[in-house]
Amino acid sequence: MPSGGETLGPARRTWHWRVIAVLEPSNAATYLVDRHVRRGAGERVAVMGPDRSVTYAELAQAIAAASAGWQSAGLRPEERVMLYADDHPDLLVALLSAMRYGAVPVPVSTLYTSDDLGRLLTDSRARAVVTDEKHAAEVKEAIGSAATGPITVIILSDTEIELPAPARILLWKDFVSQGHEVGPPDESTEDSPALWLYTSGTTGNPKAAMHRHGSIRFVAEAYGQGVLEIQPADRCLSASKLSFAYGLGNSCFLPLGAGATTILDPARPTPQNLLHRLLIHRPTIFFGVPSVYASFLRDESIPADAFESVRFGVSAGERLPGELQRRFQSRFGVELVNGLGMTETLHVFLSTRPGHAQADSVGSVVPGYDVKVVSEGGSPAEPGQPGTLHVRAPSAATGYWARTAATRKVFEGEWVNTGDLVRQDSSGNFTILGRTTEMIKSGGLWVSPAEIEAHLLRHPTVAEAAVVGIPNADGLEKPVACVVSAPHTEIDPETLIAHCRSALPAFKQPRQVLVFDALPITPNGKLQRHALRTAATERLKTTVPA
Repeated sequence: MPSGGETLGPARRTWHWRVIAVLEPSNAATYLVDRHVRRGAGERVAVMGPDRSVTYAELAQAIAAASAGWQSAGLRPEERVMLYADDHPDLLVALLSAMRYGAVPVPVSTLYTSDDLGRLLTDSRARAVVTDEKHAAEVKEAIGSAATGPITVIILSDTEIELPAPARILLWKDFVSQGHEVGPPDESTEDSPALWLYTSGTTGNPKAAMHRHGSIRFVAEAYGQGVLEIQPADRCLSASKLSFAYGLGNSCFLPLGAGATTILDPARPTPQNLLHRLLIHRPTIFFGVPSVYASFLRDESIPADAFESVRFGVSAGERLPGELQRRFQSRFGVELVNGLGMTETLHVFLSTRPGHAQADSVGSVVPGYDVKVVSEGGSPAEPGQPGTLHVRAPSAATGYWARTAATRKVFEGEWVNTGDLVRQDSSGNFTILGRTTEMIKSGGLWVSPAEIEAHLLRHPTVAEAAVVGIPNADGLEKPVACVVSAPHTEIDPETLIAHCRSALPAFKQPRQVLVFDALPITPNGKLQRHALRTAATERLKTTVPA
């Protein structure tokens, strides 16, 4: 039968043609870096790190060499590369080179334990891990416990480690100089898989949100250039790291998309460490979560002119209390642009605008996005009435990897259910009222109460445990443990806090332990978390520690 769907008959011949859309190559790595070199901006500084600065031309060359390294290492397009290292120019090269090659980088936080990392390696089926000398031991333990096939470990240092079979190791300097011919970028389209980002989201179980190459360009232009108006002369410093959607956008997509400079710092984002970068590199835009801004206010040694070079700060990741916003601007003279985003949309989609700060508001919709507020009954909420926020996002993930039920729950056709309870005023500005779930957002990171409760129950003195979020002195939610003692035992709160510190990352550790005779329950035996939260707040009488 002829091609094109020809149908033959005795009286006539009919042709049926199917039109197939062909997407143009749209590799995000070439958009972020090579595009500026082609436009004559190759000598502009792209990255400032702790030990060196890198121009756009040098960055493009390093990314191309590393992409050839992925080919030599036997990685195939769309296979996953897990990134588990502190922020550094080489880590950025590893991430962008994987995308240039057509692989899928999966950045994960170094706050995760080796057990956490092992589970993520198993879930993602990663075929390579990029780490640094500081975290090589955790990677070794994770590979030993993970159900993975052959895996390659690339270390961003000159120090080798022994790894369990069938893993093999490559030092970064060898990885980027294996002599393989540098090929052209992978012909990724807008819809090709670009990267995965793990989120705890609304269920507490880590899920990989799968993002496309086209989404990266969209957030860079819609928010970075459209709202923040980032210019090539800007220098961007983010307290949030590359392993988080917010930090990845702040330190990679937004500055590089605009041809600006990003400042990478491997150190923990303490006020003193960030002060050092503020004074040395003189950023013009600073990105942080509210917890970071609160930490600056608590540190009385930070000078009032610490943010002298900063045009404005950006806050997202958790609710920004209006009083915290006012106190920060009063002390440091820096306006905070407040936004709302989520891992599933890659970056911010609601935001105030520079020069128009609004306390207790996340502003209005970023151009290119659509939102709707849905009442409890499922109908559109009237202005001023609370409802669940949904967003139609060109930068939305295509779903969660291997999580069909969770995908259907959050990705409702072309709409994403954010799980945020909001109120919209008549001017189109939004106020965040809280979460529709019981998850706790501590330090800008989602915390599952169930995970902390499970660890508390491993202690022999604990019979029952429940964790709730209670605001600290800055109005930021922190986990508080409420426990009931086992028979014939006595609970020592400090012992339980130490018990949690021994196994849980800092952002998951309860700030206080409260002992109850019994936990409040419903008639059908379910825990009444709202009643427990009220009782715990009354018991504390003062706010919880930072």
